Amino acid sequence: MSRPEHSAPPELFYNEAEAEKYHTSSRMIEIQTKMSERAVELLCLPSAEDGGKKLLLDIGCGSGLSGAVLEEHGHMWVGIDISPHMLAIAAERGGGDVFLGDMGDGMFFRPGMFDGAISVSALQWLCNADKRWHEPRKRIARFFQTLYACLAKGARAVFQFYPENAHQMELITSAAMRCGFTGGLVVDYPNSSKAKKYFLCLFAGAPAGGYQLPKAKGDESNVDRSDSEAESEDGDEREPQRTVAYGSHRQHVKHEHKRGKHRDAVKSKNWVLKKKESQRKKGKDVRPDTKYTARKRQGKSF
Repeated sequence: MSRPEHSAPPELFYNEAEAEKYHTSSRMIEIQTKMSERAVELLCLPSAEDGGKKLLLDIGCGSGLSGAVLEEHGHMWVGIDISPHMLAIAAERGGGDVFLGDMGDGMFFRPGMFDGAISVSALQWLCNADKRWHEPRKRIARFFQTLYACLAKGARAVFQFYPENAHQMELITSAAMRCGFTGGLVVDYPNSSKAKKYFLCLFAGAPAGGYQLPKAKGDESNVDRSDSEAESEDGDEREPQRTVAYGSHRQHVKHEHKRGKHRDAVKSKNWVLKKKESQRKKGKDVRPDTKYTARKRQGKSF
């Protein structure tokens, strides 16, 4: 099954017919609602009854299903999405204010406006270059820079997304950390091919008492734990977490090999293939790989 982001740009893929599915399909509504509930759970917000009514940003709000979940928890919300057809359904549902916008162009809200943010099935679209001038790395950086600015200090942002590969995960998480966020990945049901879900949990500035990533669901594997995770102050063992934490400071690793050693020779086949792959990741047009790629041309004999 092909990924939606490989089919067409989001503003074209989520056309009127596709948007109608999110309004009428009970299966889609159930899936979106469950993921939204999990995202709200990972935000760890106080209940509205306890005076914890918050203003939240829904990024890629679509037809407003995740916004409805936020309302059920007693919170106010503002949504942004690139598809006018999805926003038309969201406006029909009512509830929060919705705006038409491309997340890759950045958030245009005033600084410190929101107490938190959620996003369901939207973040991976930033890894694609849908237009000639799109550069995924710069668009992702622009998004996280402006998101950090419009969140209150210490606010959380939770993104449920579908990374295509490890490179996309690294691209997204490293960009978020460079923009000032802390946090990491929480992987629910890591041993299931169908139920596995990735959640990027970010903190806009470290909270006063530090931060601790929420626990992942359905993890029964043996995961390496640090001393602080493996044992509590009273000596009791804690349950292992399927999480990957990221900090704002990079750990510098000393390279064991000398400069230039184990590198592919310039214009060798491996060198050419890596160069072409690098250009593709930058969104540039590159000829497809064939059996003739990097093959040396023989001179003509007379």
